[in-house]
Amino acid sequence: MRRPNTMSQVTAINQAESAAVSAAANPVSSHLQSVVVVIPALNEERSLPLVLGDLPDVGQVIVIDNGSTDRTADVARAGGAVVVNESQRGYGAACLRGLATIAQQINDGRAAPEIVVFLDADYSDHPDLLPRLVAPIFMGQADFVLGSRLLGEREKGAMPPQSVYGNRLACFLMRLLFGARYTDLGPFRAIDYGKLCDLKMADENFGWTIEMQIKAIFAKLRYLEIPVPYRNRVGTSKISGTVSGTIKAGSKILYTVARYGLRRGSM
Repeated sequence: MRRPNTMSQVTAINQAESAAVSAAANPVSSHLQSVVVVIPALNEERSLPLVLGDLPDVGQVIVIDNGSTDRTADVARAGGAVVVNESQRGYGAACLRGLATIAQQINDGRAAPEIVVFLDADYSDHPDLLPRLVAPIFMGQADFVLGSRLLGEREKGAMPPQSVYGNRLACFLMRLLFGARYTDLGPFRAIDYGKLCDLKMADENFGWTIEMQIKAIFAKLRYLEIPVPYRNRVGTSKISGTVSGTIKAGSKILYTVARYGLRRGSM
């Protein structure tokens, strides 16, 4: 083998070796271009730049503006995201619009993503941990990965007592009725795109997250949870931050569990 005879050749070889070692140590990084991140957003102009700034380089970020009256759409575009409007208020409606956007892009010739990641716009999650969520799917170990806030470290006040209790109750009922071993209904989650399409998601508001988890059980998807840290959001929560929001979310989650509990024999 010829020996490099210039300093530039030596430098080039060292850089190539370093890149190879880095890729081997983090095989997920080379696949992130096949990940699409869906972020529902409602009046999150302060937090959204932080979320987008912390995300690793992925194939595409779609921000669904769910009727914002501030500069949410502008800061999303400035951060490199594709912005889609959804006038019907509701977390599920925004997520469904994101999926419809992906489907339309595929019809227009864009390659289908391998994985879709859902992430809140309020900066309570840690977007930089996305590679940890998608790794088990890329490695063939899971179809659906949920970031569990209850297994991870939470800042004081990040999840109020009613939120913790409600999540634990919902997970207890899913275990009782469906044999599911979830600990959280966390919004930060990753799922194989093809498997997600098969779930035929439909809920348009507070039942979106638990609908996905129940349908994943019925579809016999391989799922796992990984602990994720959770911090106080930027601004005030539109759900757990208000009494009416807490009641509406809790009622819809319990209704969803009951509805699928009654249908489990036919699915």
